[in-house]
Amino acid sequence: MVARWETSHGGPLETSRLLVERAHEELIAGNLDDHRLQQVRPLVRESWVRSWRGRVGPESMPGIALETEELEAYRLTHPLASAMDMIRALLLPGHAKDTGVVIAVGDQAGRLLWIEGDRELRTLTEAMGFVAGANWAEDAVGTSAPGTALELGHSVQIRGAEHYNRLVRPWSCSAAPVRDPETQRVLGVIDITGGDDVISPQARMLVDATARAVESELMVARLRARADTPRPTTIASRAKPTRRATLHVLGRDKARLETETELEESVIDLSARHAEILLMLAMHRQGLSAERLSELVYGPDASADTLRPEMVRLRKVLEKHAPGLVPDSRPYRLRVALETDAQDVLSLLDRGAHRVALTAYRGPVLPESTSPGVEEVRETVRAALREAMLSEASLDVLLAYADIPEGQADAAALRLALEMLPARSPRRGGLVARIERLEER
Repeated sequence: MVARWETSHGGPLETSRLLVERAHEELIAGNLDDHRLQQVRPLVRESWVRSWRGRVGPESMPGIALETEELEAYRLTHPLASAMDMIRALLLPGHAKDTGVVIAVGDQAGRLLWIEGDRELRTLTEAMGFVAGANWAEDAVGTSAPGTALELGHSVQIRGAEHYNRLVRPWSCSAAPVRDPETQRVLGVIDITGGDDVISPQARMLVDATARAVESELMVARLRARADTPRPTTIASRAKPTRRATLHVLGRDKARLETETELEESVIDLSARHAEILLMLAMHRQGLSAERLSELVYGPDASADTLRPEMVRLRKVLEKHAPGLVPDSRPYRLRVALETDAQDVLSLLDRGAHRVALTAYRGPVLPESTSPGVEEVRETVRAALREAMLSEASLDVLLAYADIPEGQADAAALRLALEMLPARSPRRGGLVARIERLEER
């Protein structure tokens, strides 16, 4: 490999820089139907719209999410720390301080943990907040390779004017997410920032290959660690205590169960019925009798005999994938705390973190479920979110709420947003039209 990055991109993009910049100005002004936006790459246009709807500032500096001491401690324990030597070897060959690029490695939340590479370029990119500890998630700075790659789950290249934040336009970047080799959960992101040379096809292939090499190295290290750890029997392995368990039910018909022990992580999709049962046990940590759990899952006329065969099947699934969550009986109760994303939203609302709660709300709880207990949880979350939006949320959060399905048909929320908007806001016309359509129904 050469010691410097070489400019080898295959010609200019089809859309000119000036057209992209004009399209961006129209989007920022709220003119989402402007014809110029249709000439912007769909990946970029869709990211712009997400950023705009999320009220990301087009000239805002990214916030510092991790201060120096916290950053140092976090880096020591991050899964990608052990792969940094490999990343440097693959992306910064020769003299790292004079490579013509800056590489950044961030976590799954978009927080930059390591910034290395060309000394002069690092000084220049620091002016736009591209520093260790800064939050470069898409909902923080808008369209950029690291943040958008994390948002989409695959490698991304962003050239100059395609960035949502105007401060980032002098730069281009390529980035790829790194996944856990077993669970496929995103661990972080690898980014290359520089001139147009970093958005060549070769650059994308290199950053993708680096991410895959890191994943392979993590798997090898994990297998070696397991080989060195005495594991006399399968039962002993399964006896490892569950350190974390999370049930994802928002906007999902099949819940996703994530568990973590000292040795491994597990992610499985549950059947609709198993999701309903686990959600009820998570919401009632004190335990439930067979009769009460049957009522919550199947309805008031159900017999406990209907529940018991399903509990047997659920136990078999959990014994294989998450043995620490196998429930006790008499009453049915989980031995470890099972967190849910629905409870996370309620907790965020209680703390007044309305914007974060709205972002975390991915949709109704198990939307296709007709179980009485699930319907109650679904309504509790929906009502709490709406109440917080109408009584406490700021204008920008209320407008974001008006864009999700629950808010689109909420005339009271739309009227409140209209009252809070400045008299000359370009968004007033759209809100008035939406209110009128609701009143015509």
